[in-house]
Amino acid sequence: MNAANESSNAAPLPSREHLATISHDGSFWEVHLEFEDDPGIPPSYRGLLCFSPAASTGAASAWRTTTILIESSHEAVVSKARGFEDFQLQSLLRSVLPDPE
Repeated sequence: MNAANESSNAAPLPSREHLATISHDGSFWEVHLEFEDDPGIPPSYRGLLCFSPAASTGAASAWRTTTILIESSHEAVVSKARGFEDFQLQSLLRSVLPDPE
C-alpha cells in the first residue's frame, strides 16, 4: 500500500459519482468515481476510484486508487467505471488498503 492512496479527507471529493456499495472482509464500502484534472492533457478525462467505509463515524479515511481511467469524454469514463463488476471493485479496494498486521 502506498501512503499516497490514503486521503486525509473523510469524504470523497465533490467531483464524484457514486458507483456501488460493496462488501469486503465483513464491512460495507462505498465506491465513488472521482475526476482528476490534468491541465497537461486538456482533451482527456481522468478518473480514479475512492473507497470509504459505509458505516463511517466521521473520522474514517478514504482510500483512492491512482488514475485508472483515461478517456476522451466524461461519459466514457463513467461508462467504463460502471462496467466494473463487484469482484473487480473488491480487488481494487484490497490493492489500496494497508496490509493486515
